[in-house]
Amino acid sequence: MNYSLVFVGQLRRQYLIPPEGRPLLDVPGGNLLYAASGARQWVDSVCLMAHVGENYPHDWLKLFQQKGMDPTGIKIIPGPIDLRTFMVYTDMQSFQRTNPVSHFVRLGLPFPKGLLGYQAPRSEQDSRIHINLDSPKLSDIPSDYLVAKAVHLAPLDLLTHSQLAPAFRHGGVPIVTIDPGPSYMNANYIDDLRSLLQGVTAFLPSEEEIRSLFWGRTNDLWEMATMLASFGCEIIVIKRGGRGQFVYERATGKKWEIPAYPSRLVDPTGAGDVFCGGFLAGYAATLDPLQAAMQGNISASFSIEGSGAFYILDSMPGLAQARLQSLSNLIRQV
Repeated sequence: MNYSLVFVGQLRRQYLIPPEGRPLLDVPGGNLLYAASGARQWVDSVCLMAHVGENYPHDWLKLFQQKGMDPTGIKIIPGPIDLRTFMVYTDMQSFQRTNPVSHFVRLGLPFPKGLLGYQAPRSEQDSRIHINLDSPKLSDIPSDYLVAKAVHLAPLDLLTHSQLAPAFRHGGVPIVTIDPGPSYMNANYIDDLRSLLQGVTAFLPSEEEIRSLFWGRTNDLWEMATMLASFGCEIIVIKRGGRGQFVYERATGKKWEIPAYPSRLVDPTGAGDVFCGGFLAGYAATLDPLQAAMQGNISASFSIEGSGAFYILDSMPGLAQARLQSLSNLIRQV
């Protein structure tokens, strides 16, 4: 297995009622798989790292291997962990995670037994002293992963990000990117980010997350990006959904505005994670933040055209390069 790109994050048992098409009931999901699939569009293989319980379907691990995703770093810990996630779209952009019974009834769909007893995760601020049960630990890192070319940390709790990012960097991984956990993207955690971002290659928050972080300080996205980069991060990418991305490079002070590639929106689930995977693959290959962001943009454009973490892997050969060429003509340097 090629240990060049490693992805660390969460695995989920996904129950999804997308804006269009049939529901996906108890299928592989989680930010880890969406991000890894974004990279797999550009490279032959990637590596996964996560925590699951004994009740996680073991045949899914074989499926990941077939998809070019090495599951060596997925640790099965004793006992069950409830990794179910429910999501229903009420329109193309709005979704809910609560009261699955009422939504299945409203839509005239049979309620899946696998969702019995489901409780939506509570939205609360992050702890600086506790690690989530399903977050990977320092001791879980396979030695082979420390010789990787690049590592992406998908959204996890603050303490896990704060431990894993320097561990990979000091272990010798030259490229480390972070997609922040929304639970620590608020004004109370600005000082924590000063230490988290030291030596990080790229930080990739959504516009909503970065605005929450700088609430009451500034409304200027470029000012926010500049300040975060001053904490010691080389590249800041602000993901703006259907409006594309802002990219800021600290070393040169360059700013780019990239529009979203125009594709048909069927299901936006996981598009931000897919973007991060495409970005990592692009940056590891070129060390060019603009090229990396374009590849992430194109990966996301495929992801939203269908549902499920692996949908992107069935795209036509050559189409991604064609879209990349088309997108390059639409970029604006600010």
